[in-house]
Amino acid sequence: MRPIVLPILLAMCLSTVPAAVAAASERVLVFTHTAKFRHDSIPTAVSTLRLLAERERLTVDQSENPADFNDANLARYRVVVFANTTGDVLDATQQQAMQAFIRGGGGFMGVHSAADTEYEWPWYGQLVGAYFKNHPEGLQFSRVQPERDGKAHGNAWPVRDELYNYRSNPRPAVQVIATVDERLYQGGTMGADHPIAWCHAFDGGRSWYTGLGHDAALYRNRDFQAQLRQGLLYAAGRSPACG
Repeated sequence: MRPIVLPILLAMCLSTVPAAVAAASERVLVFTHTAKFRHDSIPTAVSTLRLLAERERLTVDQSENPADFNDANLARYRVVVFANTTGDVLDATQQQAMQAFIRGGGGFMGVHSAADTEYEWPWYGQLVGAYFKNHPEGLQFSRVQPERDGKAHGNAWPVRDELYNYRSNPRPAVQVIATVDERLYQGGTMGADHPIAWCHAFDGGRSWYTGLGHDAALYRNRDFQAQLRQGLLYAAGRSPACG
């Protein structure tokens, strides 16, 4: 019996290796370090992302530590989320690790002030798609229009948030998945075409971004939750559609 049992046991052990590797890669790193303005909504953003990820059987780790951006640690993750980061958050060595992560097929997800981060790192600006320029005063109401293939797709939904203007319109370089209507609020500077969420394949990996997420109350909005969920699925490589 022994000559038969040992090969069977060996085969059983080997069969668990791919599953273990797969499980290790089903993790999301939510990075919330801030070097400038710090959003009060960060804890709510993290708890919402954690809930959405768990529904998709993804495990979330939160970090405020830039030292976590090294090759060995990032290899544990499928997605890195910059959730309301601001300012210069990574040094040159940590930036190289992030670039290697994306070039190795990793996914990036940026929320709100991820666009107000790393202005001196051009690669990061290309990863996100556009840098923050300014925003109107206070929280204002507008309407989010989902978009697919350059055309309105589905029903628009109301939003109350801090609505970013960007230094450039990202549309030429990304796939826009939602716009906001500047006619409904004061202080918009991008005109009739004001992207607020987008995605693109970038440098071997995937990038998804939403400019929404300043106000903690917005994370209770089911439409915004659905947008974030789709961002996670796209960044994790689980869905070819990002919006």
